[in-house]
Amino acid sequence: MAYKDLQEFIHKLKSNNLLIEIEEEVNKDLEITEIANRIMKSNHQNMALLFNHVKDSPYPLLINAFGSLERMSLALEVDNLKHISRDIKAFMDLSNYKTLSKQIKALPKLSRLYFSFPRKKNKGACQEVIEEPNLDLIPILKCWPEDGGRFFTLPLVITKDPETKQQNMGMYRMQVYNNKTTGMHWHWHKDGREIYDKYRKLGITKMPVSVVVGADPATVYAATAPLPKMIDEMMFASFLRKRSLPIVKCITNDLYVPANAEFIFEGYVDIDEDLRLEGPFGDHTGYYSLPDMYPTFHIEKITRKKKPVFHATIVGIPPMEDCYLALASEVIFLPLLQMTVPEIVDLHMPFEGVFHNCAITSIKKHFPKHAHKIMNSFWGTGQMMNQKLICAVDENKDIRNYQDIFWTIINNVNLYEDIVINEGPLDALDHSSKKAYFGSKLGIDATKKLHEESNYNFSLEKEYLFPENLKKESILNELQTHFSFVADIRLPQDDIYNKLLIIKIIKTTKDDIINLNDFLRKHNSLKFIKWITINDQFTDITKDWQLFWRFFNNIDAKRDLYFSDVFNNNFRFTVVTVDATKKLPIENGNRNWPNDIVMDEDIRKLVDEKWLKYGFDEEIA
Repeated sequence: MAYKDLQEFIHKLKSNNLLIEIEEEVNKDLEITEIANRIMKSNHQNMALLFNHVKDSPYPLLINAFGSLERMSLALEVDNLKHISRDIKAFMDLSNYKTLSKQIKALPKLSRLYFSFPRKKNKGACQEVIEEPNLDLIPILKCWPEDGGRFFTLPLVITKDPETKQQNMGMYRMQVYNNKTTGMHWHWHKDGREIYDKYRKLGITKMPVSVVVGADPATVYAATAPLPKMIDEMMFASFLRKRSLPIVKCITNDLYVPANAEFIFEGYVDIDEDLRLEGPFGDHTGYYSLPDMYPTFHIEKITRKKKPVFHATIVGIPPMEDCYLALASEVIFLPLLQMTVPEIVDLHMPFEGVFHNCAITSIKKHFPKHAHKIMNSFWGTGQMMNQKLICAVDENKDIRNYQDIFWTIINNVNLYEDIVINEGPLDALDHSSKKAYFGSKLGIDATKKLHEESNYNFSLEKEYLFPENLKKESILNELQTHFSFVADIRLPQDDIYNKLLIIKIIKTTKDDIINLNDFLRKHNSLKFIKWITINDQFTDITKDWQLFWRFFNNIDAKRDLYFSDVFNNNFRFTVVTVDATKKLPIENGNRNWPNDIVMDEDIRKLVDEKWLKYGFDEEIA
């Protein structure tokens, strides 16, 4: 049975001991973020949080409701998210409808489609109270110290295409400017921006917009889902709920909104109004997204329940709550991707890749360079076009076993033949390219090679390429003798051979990388290390997750991969040095490099002091 609303889901979380209610008064500026960030990253206290007393607001606030695989499954009312993808695949499989007997068997399944259409109502709980806008009373969070202000972080933004009349429901952050206006973060590649541009082209100056905060969990998820344009998000929410989503017409415009919502913010965007500076914002990349110009949303009315709950999230250095929303999409929409690329066995986007910086796929390989075909298919499909790195492995690989995948790449990739570097669109939040929205992409073919596609002999790497049993102390001492900015090194191994060297430097100029790499690739032994990565003072190279997170975020493949050829016993080998450091403006097309997201020390101390008052265990205070 579908959840009636968000509050019924809260009760479900509570009854399953998956929610902590906090009675201590908390501040919406930074304090809630610091609490939630610790809980989201906790191994034993990662639970949903309900703050019942937010300073200067009469409304409770829910956060981290979706922040685990268990809670995400509970939100969508399945034991396993794969059950949803299985249902989608069964609906799309035409072989299920080819014979009369199969059609009869399919009737119970097809009856679900009846409930996949939203149901219009004359009134809804979301309109129990109708009032003038005053955002000062709403517990909208200031998430991070350098944020441009307070932000709606889980808004369901509803608009209508002026040509097709189809509604769209997407999730776009909204910065509060005053008690009646916010920014509307419609950037390129998003449906909201496309609809906004249509209004402009048609000369319609007032664009109706309604924003929902606090819908039932399936509807919240549907707003984040990477749906094809022709599929209405509320229809998809109804499909997930297995029951029609009740919707009601807004008070001030013709848009329809979920009748079960906690808050509705009705208003408009003035197409002729000048764009306004929005940001910075501590984003899901773990960095602050830089300020830019966006439309302004004017709120005309707020409608709500009599006793609503405000729904929010925070994003930042992963893992965070949003990772599990992305994980759900990864599982649920695999069948749709397999319709166009049937060779795909599985797909995974590691949390450290922040959804658009890394995708690992296992494939059924049938012909030479098949992996290259898969990469190009991804880069030409929907939001997958923004993927900065795609790695293809064989179908027998567990793509969630990161250690195995990592060493498969180190051992199975011929850097001369198996690396693809293309150029194309990048996510608006990518900061590593010299030009916004556009840069280079990296493809890695880590599949086993067919005889027809390569005669490269990997056994020769062990015989003539890799050094053996290098000593950290002696290498570090030698490097520091020549370069005072070298701070530390690491030599990960999966056997006796040294295939990878990780270096940490205190970077001050662009020449640091060039000079260091030139030395390394002329060194008698170090030049034979197949992979060398150079990280800066902001990275803890002892932590694998940080190395991957920096690598995925900080590289532009065309600029930051330095390939070299080395020779031994008349055999040629290709090696690479990767610059995973923060780039200076002179290296990055004069684009500013965003700051890491870090909480203020005084807020951390405050939360330390109040930790037990919140009702948590002492261990992660």
